[in-house]
Amino acid sequence: MSDWSEEILHRDFRLKLKVDRVLFDSETEHQRLKLFENATFGRVLTLDSITQTTEADEFIYHEMMAHPAILAHGNAKRVLIIGGGDGGMAEEVLKHKSVEHVTMVEIDAGVVEFSKQYLPNICKGAFDDPRLNLVITDGAKFVAETEGRFDVTIIDSTDPMGPGEVLFTETFYGNVKRCLNEGGVVVTQNGVPFLQPGELSQTVGIFRKLFRDASCYLATIPTYAGGPMAFGWGTDDPALRQVSEETLATRFAAAGFETRYYTPAVHKGAFALPPYVQDVIR
Repeated sequence: MSDWSEEILHRDFRLKLKVDRVLFDSETEHQRLKLFENATFGRVLTLDSITQTTEADEFIYHEMMAHPAILAHGNAKRVLIIGGGDGGMAEEVLKHKSVEHVTMVEIDAGVVEFSKQYLPNICKGAFDDPRLNLVITDGAKFVAETEGRFDVTIIDSTDPMGPGEVLFTETFYGNVKRCLNEGGVVVTQNGVPFLQPGELSQTVGIFRKLFRDASCYLATIPTYAGGPMAFGWGTDDPALRQVSEETLATRFAAAGFETRYYTPAVHKGAFALPPYVQDVIR
């Protein structure tokens, strides 16, 4: 009989992934970390039995958190990543040669060291890039205390439970805004709105108090089942969400790298929200 890993995130919905071979299963200082192989998804990382990333479809999540904000901004030099211990977000951000400095704040050093060893196809040497400054500390503490300022901030957090719970509060988001340069933008992961509407409505509601422009955009990621995934968007520059497809295409071509999900057309379409998502963020 085959072993299966059951996703326990949702109250009324369960997803199972077949475990072909367990590669790692251990408790870190902050959470239980497990890695297994699946014939379709490749290596699958779970934290406290919640799927975090897979080798096969991580490109969708990481491309769609990194590139819309950076290309809409158009002149992002300094980027802050909160979370993202697997290194996939840093790897995508660092594809932009125009980005001069990336600060990545991860609470769990164990996840970073683990990813270097077991998930090299996701981090792809990002931790060795001289532009990356890795800080091992609590993300909420970092944004409350840092004197650094950033053009783009990406909140690559787990869902709002355990170590990730504090990264969905008004205090945290207020401190994130404090760290943004003028015209900066913050993006967040906000789960699957069909199954987790409260997560998205809370974030966008707080963003509307803090920013002149607050919304979300969508991407379909097979691992995160239950409908498209939502990414929160907050900025004091409403023009960033209105950048034309032609301008995005020019910037993307100049960046000089290939993607497997992101395109300027997908970027623009991702902000076209179906009515049920619009209802969540009203």
